[in-house]
Order: sequence, then structure tokens, then C-alpha cells
Amino acid sequence: MRLVVISGRSGSGKSTALHVLEDVGFTCIDNLPAELLPPLFQQYQASGNHSDHKIAVGIDARNLLGDFTQLPQILAQLKDSGVNHEVIFLDARTPILLQRFSETRRKHPLSSDSLVLKEAIKLERKLLEPVATIATRSIDTSAMNLHQLRDLIKKQVVPDNQGDMAILFESFGFKRGVPADVDFVFDVRCLPNPYWKPELRAQTGNDPEVVEFLEQQVDVAHMLADIIGYMERWLPKFQANNRSYLTVAIGCTGGQHRSVYLCNKLCEYFSTHVANVVQVHHRELS
Repeated sequence: MRLVVISGRSGSGKSTALHVLEDVGFTCIDNLPAELLPPLFQQYQASGNHSDHKIAVGIDARNLLGDFTQLPQILAQLKDSGVNHEVIFLDARTPILLQRFSETRRKHPLSSDSLVLKEAIKLERKLLEPVATIATRSIDTSAMNLHQLRDLIKKQVVPDNQGDMAILFESFGFKRGVPADVDFVFDVRCLPNPYWKPELRAQTGNDPEVVEFLEQQVDVAHMLADIIGYMERWLPKFQANNRSYLTVAIGCTGGQHRSVYLCNKLCEYFSTHVANVVQVHHRELS
């Protein structure tokens, strides 16, 4: 049996993630107290024909009676009984969560007359810390829209071909910070910067003129070849360890030119030569 636990702060996209998994054949249960997981699976196992059953459970701070510190022991118990599990923790920057609640006019589940929205969001993060600590996958949805999150969940949790590894190449700008939900980070700020070409400044790594400029730079070609070589060397090790997804972040100063170009080239190469499920996401261009 397979269990996917979806958790995270309110407004980060947990409901969207559960809906995606439900669409692809998971039995989904939202807001289940963690202590009810063992009896739930005991019920499934007692019914027979359970070996290929897939269950997704939403666990969040709405259940104030739940003791999240017990979740690691509960999951270990399930693993011993033959349940493969993973924990996906969704989050977003606090200003983004404030904006989302303002736009939707929803009430935060922890807010009250004595607890304003900002403090409720802060408290929720503290309550969920035990879950975030054991997450096998943390996803920052701050720069994602609804469709991007749906695609990410679908392709990483349930790849089109079982056994394939889903790879996401994400460009970003260091001036806005390193993405929190990545496995590898490559710093390419040492490469020639199209920003200093006035005619290229307003363009991005998606534009032909910027591509032409970067493809004329020897160091850019060397960096691309080195990243490809490193990833080809270690990807089989992750796959052999039953890893189903990997996120590789490429960062330059502003996330507009060099990192965008390199992510596009890496996506093009790996989708052709290595993996069937390859995505690219440009954080600063979203």
C-alpha cells in the first residue's frame, strides 16, 4: 500500500494537491488526525486486495487535538506493516499567504477575535514544525499559480511512467533568495552577464538575442557541460534509492538571463537523453 501525507500551512495549496491525487486514483481524506492513521490502514489490510491501494491524507493544524510530534513514530509503524509513505509539506512566504487570504476573503482556521491573521499564520507554522521536519518533500508555492502546482504534484508524485524520475529545473535570482524546496543549487553568477549589454537588459534567457549572446561564451558552454556531467553521474544513484523526483535550481543575480537559458538547455538535454518527465520553472518570470 502507498500513503501520501499532504500537510502545510493554510493557503499554500494543500486542497489543490489532494484534488490532483484524487483525480489520478488516490483515495483522499482531508483533515485526518494523525493518530487515526494506523486504524485506517488496519481496516484496509483486513479487507484484503490492498497491495496496490493508494491513499492520500491531509494533515494540518485544523486538528488542534492531534499530537504532531507522534507522526514520525506512527509512520514508522505503518512502514513496518508494509505501507510505503512520503510526506509532502507545502508552504509559502508569509506575505504571500496574507495576500491569498485577503484576495479570497477566507477565514484562517486558527484566527479568532484574539488572534489576528498574521499571528495565526505564525502560530500555524510553529504547530506544524514536527511535520515539516520529517517531510520527504517540501514545496514552496509562493511563485506558483494553481495550474503550475497541479502539474508539479501530478508529475512528481505520480509520473506518467512508474519508475521514471521526475526532474524539475528551476531558475531563480539570488537577490530574492534561494528556493527552499530544491535538492541541488548551482550558482552561475560567475558567467558573463547579458544584463550589462544595454540592448539585452530588458530581455530574458528565453529571447533569441540573449540565447545567441550566451552561446558565444566559452564559460557558459563549460558550465552547462559540467552540470550535465554531474547530474548524469549521480542521477542513477538517486533512482537506485527509489527517488521519484529531483529539483535542480540554477541561480544568477536576477534570475532573468543566465539561469533561464541554462535551465532551458538542461531541460532540453535531459528530456531527450535521460528522463521522460522533465519540467522547467522560471521563478522570477512567473
